[in-house]
Amino acid sequence: MSKLRRGLAVFGVLAVVAAACNNGNGGGGGGSGTSGGGGIEPVKTFDSIGATEGELNLIAWNGYTEDGSVSEAYDWVTPFEDKTGCQVTVKYADTSDEMVTLMRQGGGTVYDGVSASGDATNRLIAGHDVGAVDPSLFPDFPNVIAPLQPETGTNNAHYVVNGSVYGVPYMYGPNFLMYNTDVVKPAPTSWDVTFEADSPYKGKVTAYGSAIFIADAAMYLKTHNPDLGITDPYELTQEQLDAATELLKTQNTLIGKYWTLYTDEIDGFVDGSMVVGTAWPVNLSYAEADAPVDAVIPSEGATGWADTWMISANAPHPNCMLEWMKWTMTPDVQGLVAVWYGAAGSNVNSCDVVRTALGKDAGLVDTVRYGNCGDADFLNSLYLWKTPSADCGDDRGATCMDYSVWQQKWTEITGS
Repeated sequence: MSKLRRGLAVFGVLAVVAAACNNGNGGGGGGSGTSGGGGIEPVKTFDSIGATEGELNLIAWNGYTEDGSVSEAYDWVTPFEDKTGCQVTVKYADTSDEMVTLMRQGGGTVYDGVSASGDATNRLIAGHDVGAVDPSLFPDFPNVIAPLQPETGTNNAHYVVNGSVYGVPYMYGPNFLMYNTDVVKPAPTSWDVTFEADSPYKGKVTAYGSAIFIADAAMYLKTHNPDLGITDPYELTQEQLDAATELLKTQNTLIGKYWTLYTDEIDGFVDGSMVVGTAWPVNLSYAEADAPVDAVIPSEGATGWADTWMISANAPHPNCMLEWMKWTMTPDVQGLVAVWYGAAGSNVNSCDVVRTALGKDAGLVDTVRYGNCGDADFLNSLYLWKTPSADCGDDRGATCMDYSVWQQKWTEITGS
């Protein structure tokens, strides 16, 4: 069901929800954040919420802060403003690099917080750009899916470092393989159609245009070149990184166009210039309105993302930000976001909100389109984005390549 058609179908149900707001295989995982992190300690820990300041300045991904201006059924900002008195202003960013840059403006005094993905969160934590929070401030933390739990989670290293909790979990999802069902036959079961030189889809392959995509190549090599000894696609030695770089140089000859702005991939599948490549659930939801597309988690597994609302260590409106973080953890809000964006809410109770909203299409909640919402095993199977660092996180010590080296390699791969 296309997002447009789905939006019309669930309009009535979501209006009710909005009113309520007013009152695998291979064990992907980013690991637990209870250890490691190179001795990083929080520059500030927010442990109380005071009187709100009347304003809130956010950095967010498109689709994460809907205010009803696109569709009245999708509005979780206005009820928040009415409840708290915090008037929300949003700056949308297209990449994690842009988010990091924006968060650092004015020494962190311009924006209150950000909906950061794992390839930004660890940079913000290491740079002391964001503060830690006391989980007890947020009543919905006990309802967060097990792998993302701050103390016992098995896939939380993107926001829990040395036991400190930097923000609150929001939405998550896979980077799956999307393909044109009329062109890509038989249906793919491996990422090989996007990586190997003999792919029949040369010139119409696409991939995410960021250095973090190197992890997808490393994940593929983990299966197909086990002698490299890759255990975590974000913790790569020089030899492992070089091997992933060479694979991506091969892939570069197949690429018609990389995408970072999700609408670029949607347009590519609709106009036929792209027929196979890595995608987000939201891309599938929009593309299927006008193109014959489907998606699969290939045999090698998939990377993924878990986004976190993080508060600036120097937030100009910290109490409004903390109230926003609390608001976005509620199941009704995350349910609205999930239907609008095509993702899974970290609050497991949001899954039933989505089921109710989808009505006869409720079964989609238990598919990759909605991140197999509430399925801890599926979430643990994803290699969630996290920022590569020199510390390998194991007995290899500081022999891994950090993100700056990944960025240099990405320039080498793409020539830009």
